[in-house]
Amino acid sequence: MARLSNQEGLAEWLPGRLAEENPVITVIGDAILDGWWDGLIERFCREAPAPVVQVKRRDSAPGGAANTAVNLAALGARVRFVSIVGEDTAGEQLRDLLLEAGVDVQHVVSHADMTTTTKFRVSSAGQVMLRLDDEAEQVPAEGLRRLAEALPGSLEGSDAVILCDYGAGALEGAVRDALFASLGPGKDPASVRGNTLLVVDAHHPARWAGLAPDLATPNAQEAALLVGVELPGGAARSPFVEAHANQLLAASGAAAVVVTLDRDGTLTVRVDNDGNTLTHRTWARPETEKQASGAGDTFVAALTLARAAGLPLTTSVDLAQAAADVVVHRPGTSVCSTEELSRHLREFADTALSAAELAKQIEAHRQEGRRIVLTNGCFDVLHRGHTRYLNQAKQLGDVLVVALNSDSSVRQLKGPDRPVNHEADRAAVIAALSCVDHVTVFDTPTPIPLIELLRPDVYAKGGDYTPEMLAETEAVERCGGTVTILDYVPEHSTTAVLQRIRSTGEPTT
Repeated sequence: MARLSNQEGLAEWLPGRLAEENPVITVIGDAILDGWWDGLIERFCREAPAPVVQVKRRDSAPGGAANTAVNLAALGARVRFVSIVGEDTAGEQLRDLLLEAGVDVQHVVSHADMTTTTKFRVSSAGQVMLRLDDEAEQVPAEGLRRLAEALPGSLEGSDAVILCDYGAGALEGAVRDALFASLGPGKDPASVRGNTLLVVDAHHPARWAGLAPDLATPNAQEAALLVGVELPGGAARSPFVEAHANQLLAASGAAAVVVTLDRDGTLTVRVDNDGNTLTHRTWARPETEKQASGAGDTFVAALTLARAAGLPLTTSVDLAQAAADVVVHRPGTSVCSTEELSRHLREFADTALSAAELAKQIEAHRQEGRRIVLTNGCFDVLHRGHTRYLNQAKQLGDVLVVALNSDSSVRQLKGPDRPVNHEADRAAVIAALSCVDHVTVFDTPTPIPLIELLRPDVYAKGGDYTPEMLAETEAVERCGGTVTILDYVPEHSTTAVLQRIRSTGEPTT
């Protein structure tokens, strides 16, 4: 497959590009049929003090590993699904839904002694009243043997493999043995692993550590179990994950671990070639709580597809966060298509607010007790130094505002050959980052007029400065704020990136 450039911005390359890559991705794991029954409550039943729900609508959708598969198909992958279902109505319905979504189900095994796992939610007025679960007490051994026999054909030619182990039994016994024989590093000269990306999405990732996966994607509770430490609550979860980065990597056996923190986004941990622990944070864009399910499956699907298409890990995680943001705002179990993800990211293309509009937004945030962080810069060719810096800035408060130097301002600062990207494009890319809440463009020699207008709680600046060196410091402190100097990463400066591109034609990683 052709590989996408590291330097292409999310808002620029996304429309249609992932679908054009069309990677083959095999999803292996526990299939679920999700049901959503909604109705009216107007009375209580006579037999017990329980409400009577008069069902008006019944919706069904693939859940669990099947939801990951349909999300991948909606994003443009060629998807093979490997699982076991019963020879029952739920199993037939799940197969039909997968086929309708464009998923290859020739490797799905049906067995007469198997009960297809179902989870039916009963709701009224948007509130789930009850969930009914039906699942097999044990997956038939003969069914697992047949599933193991189907694995070689499903893995052949795959660009990526996702193991979705939710503890329902589809990856036990003969299937587990076959997976280790096929995907284990150095286990078999004829192994199909090769350059195939391996992603583990499991309740207990340690069970698959021997496969040395490329990525493991536990949620916060699963990460806590992985390292055997009690999970703190709220905003303390991200620092907890970062503090236990090495333990998470060792226990999961993965090259990188992406911990999903629901409303708090995600934190990625990995170790570079020099042994340094690297982290990358994304920030969710939560709205009013809705009865959504499966956003984690969407996240894993988008993350895997982006990595299989050759995008850098940090870009892939940002993209996956955006996809999860799309579905978490919908009721029920839903998928994010390429078109919907493109539309979501295009919403950021014209989101650079005027100073007056931004002031109104900031005042509303301040009335809600939120801490405002302001930073500024050219952000011409986005690189890892930028994203690390912006994520650090976000952690200083609740709302991060990025003020971009206008094109004319950049020319005055950097010379006539800059900026490489116009201000509208720079704003679109910065606004698409999950850590950024608002973007504006300023045309004055310094952002002091903007500081005086917004009165930020924190003014963040990156580089080898001290607060005393900055002309903005007096204005910030006069407005009741503080100045914070963040990390300076000279080897990842825009100038260094451009010099490397011009001299070698290769982007930096």
